[in-house]
Amino acid sequence: MNWPQILVSMLPEHLLLLGMLAILGLEIRSGRPSDGFRTAVVFVVAAAAAAVWLWAGGYQAVPFEHHYSVTPASTLPKAVLLALAVPVLFISRDDFAETPYYTLVLASLYGACLIASSESFPTLFLGIEILSLPVYALVVLGLMRAQSPEAALKYLVLGGVATATLLMGMSLIFGWSGSLALPAFAAALMSGDPLALSGVALVTAALFLKAAIVPLHTWAPDAYEGASAPVTAYMAAIVKAAVLLAALRVFAVAPVAGTAVGLVAALPLLSMAWGNLAAIRQSSVRRMIAYSSIAHAGYLFFAFLGDGDGRWEAIVFYLVAYGLMTVLVFAALPRGADDERQDQLDALKGLYGRRPFSAVMIAIAMLSLAGLPPLPGFVAKFLVFRNVLDAGHVGLAVAGLVASYLGLYFYLRVIQYMFMNEPEPSAARGTPRRHAVLASLLCLAPALLLMFFPGWLLERL
Repeated sequence: MNWPQILVSMLPEHLLLLGMLAILGLEIRSGRPSDGFRTAVVFVVAAAAAAVWLWAGGYQAVPFEHHYSVTPASTLPKAVLLALAVPVLFISRDDFAETPYYTLVLASLYGACLIASSESFPTLFLGIEILSLPVYALVVLGLMRAQSPEAALKYLVLGGVATATLLMGMSLIFGWSGSLALPAFAAALMSGDPLALSGVALVTAALFLKAAIVPLHTWAPDAYEGASAPVTAYMAAIVKAAVLLAALRVFAVAPVAGTAVGLVAALPLLSMAWGNLAAIRQSSVRRMIAYSSIAHAGYLFFAFLGDGDGRWEAIVFYLVAYGLMTVLVFAALPRGADDERQDQLDALKGLYGRRPFSAVMIAIAMLSLAGLPPLPGFVAKFLVFRNVLDAGHVGLAVAGLVASYLGLYFYLRVIQYMFMNEPEPSAARGTPRRHAVLASLLCLAPALLLMFFPGWLLERL
C-alpha cells in the first residue's frame, strides 16, 4: 500500500479527521467543556485549501483501486463544500460553543468529501451514511424548540428508509452485473433488463428521498423548522449539495433516454411546482426555505436529462450559486432568544429600517434564488434549462420554466416585508452580530464574482 499517495490524496479528509481529534483532545486535556469553534474553522479552512491545492495542481491518483480516486473533477467539489462550511461555522458561533456540535459538523463534512471521490457503491454508501448520521444529531442539538426531537426522529426514520432503499437497489444492480463499481449503474440504466431497471429505480428513489424530491419530501419542512438556523443552513446548502454530487457520481455521463426520462423528469418537475406553491403559504422562514430547497432540488435533478458534460457544468455551478445564497439568507437573518418568534416572516417587517445591512443581504439572496438576472442564480438556471433543451426535451424545459415562475411571488414577498412594511412595535433593533456580518461577506464576495465573471468558474468545470 502506497502510504505517501494515500496521505496526499486524502489530505482534505485527513485534516478534517485531525480537526475532530484536536477538538476532542483539547476538551479531554482541559477536563471541562471547551469551545471548538476556532479549531473547527482552522481545520476546515486548511482542508478547503488542501482541496484547492490538489485541484489547482491537477493532482490525480487512485489510492484505493475501484473504490476511491482523486481527480480535479473530485477535488473541486470538495473545495466548494468545505468553503461553504466556513460561513456556516461562523453563523454557528453565537448558538453553539460546545465541542459535540463542531465535531459532528467535521464528521459530516468527512462523509461529503468521501462522496466526491467515490468509485464504488460501498464507498458511496459509506460517504452518504457518514454525511447523514451526524446531521440527525445536529437537528436535535441545542433543543431550540419543543418540536426539535420530533423533527430529528422523522429525519432519522426516513433517512433509514432511504438507506434501506439504496442498499436494495445496489444489491439488484450487483445481482444483474456482478459488479459494485459505479459504472454498473450507467450500464443498468441503458439496459432493458427488468432486474437492472428495478435497481436503477430504487437507487434513484433513495437519492430523491435524501434530496427531498416530491413526494419523498415530507421530512424536510419539519427537520428544517425544528433545527437551529445554522443546522438548517448546513442541511439546505451542504447536505443537499453532497447528495447531488452522489447522484453525479452514480449517473456519470450515462444518457437519460427512453423510460428513464419519465423517472428523472416527472418527480423533479413536480418538486419545482409543489415546492414553489407550498412555499407561498408558509409563515415560517425555515419552512419557506425548506420548500424552496425542494424546488431547487427539482431544478438540479432536471439537469440530468442532458448529456454528461453539460450535466456536470450545470449542476456544479448551480450548487455553488444556490449554496452561497442559501447560507447568506441564514447569515443575515436577525436572531434572538425567542427562536420561534424570530423565525416568523412577520419578524422581517420593516427590517430595512432597523437593520439595513441584513435586509439588503437577504434581498440579494432572494433575488438570486428566484433566478433573476444578473445574479448568479439566473446563470445557474439558464445552464440547467439549456442542458434540457440541448437534449431535445423542449416541452419539459417549457414546463420547468413555468414552474420556476411560481417561485417569484414568495421570494418577492420577503423583500416586500423588509422594505415596504412597518416594523412591529416589539421587533428587535440593533446591529448585526460580528460573526454574522463576516459570514455574509464570505458568501457575498464570491457571489458577486460569479455575477460578473461566471465564465471563470465555467471554464474550470
